[in-house]
Amino acid sequence: MSELGLNTISFAGHAASSAQFRALYSEGMSLVEETAGYLDGQGRVASKVLPRMASVLYAAESMRLTTRLMQMASWLLLQRAVNNGEMSRDQVLAEKNKVRLDGFNVDRTAPGWNDLPESFRDLVERSLRLQNRVAILDREIYRPTEAAIVPDNQNSVKAQLTLLQTAFGGN
Repeated sequence: MSELGLNTISFAGHAASSAQFRALYSEGMSLVEETAGYLDGQGRVASKVLPRMASVLYAAESMRLTTRLMQMASWLLLQRAVNNGEMSRDQVLAEKNKVRLDGFNVDRTAPGWNDLPESFRDLVERSLRLQNRVAILDREIYRPTEAAIVPDNQNSVKAQLTLLQTAFGGN
């Protein structure tokens, strides 16, 4: 049964269709709505009174923020579709390749960063934390299966414990 790692348990696969995923989905979509409301309202007003350098940075960061959130929302919608049986895993894999979950980092040392509205910086920070959580889940769900292969001569429980120790830095 250890052939090809068939006896390993995919915790991420179970998490992707669990209450934790539903909470992550809700958090992600709420952040998208909150950000849209902020950028169209309070953020628009606040951006008009920023110093020039902060104003340019605000424009650039708001585009990055919007892009980051749209990419995450796309991933969350794809995962929900596969969880609900609306799409097959292969269909999601094909569409998922269009979604970028990395490369949208922020330079907190950029001139004007500290002049940005605190509520805007909070949205950016929250989006980065959410992006990281989604990216980790994505890697765990869709990583190549050869990473989970257990040698025939190794105890599968011991292999799982080793994987957990590696993942959580245990000794």
